[in-house]
Amino acid sequence: MPTDAPPLDAPRFAYTGDAALEPEVLRALRRVVDPEMAVSIVELGLVYAVAVADDAVHARITMTSPACPVTELIVEDVVHELGKALDRSVEVEVVWDPPWTPERMSERARKALEGE
Repeated sequence: MPTDAPPLDAPRFAYTGDAALEPEVLRALRRVVDPEMAVSIVELGLVYAVAVADDAVHARITMTSPACPVTELIVEDVVHELGKALDRSVEVEVVWDPPWTPERMSERARKALEGE
């Protein structure tokens, strides 16, 4: 049976807003997959923060590289998934500080990328 709880080693991100909505935010973001790596942006550690207000959501994410060719696609997917899940307008801010490092990935993501 699937669980809403992240694996114990899943990367965490800062969350502000109604605590009852946090599991839905997590589920929505897990549906966003980096098409080059076939791993969710949550497991890759690309999500830095999500703030949910009454009528809007603000997400701060990063990419594995500033030259990432799928940045726009990932941003569009985040807007779509969070907007659909929470019925709010969504703004996504792509940030480069702090820079992403492989240490942000979950063990599950590492194994997936290693083909295990």
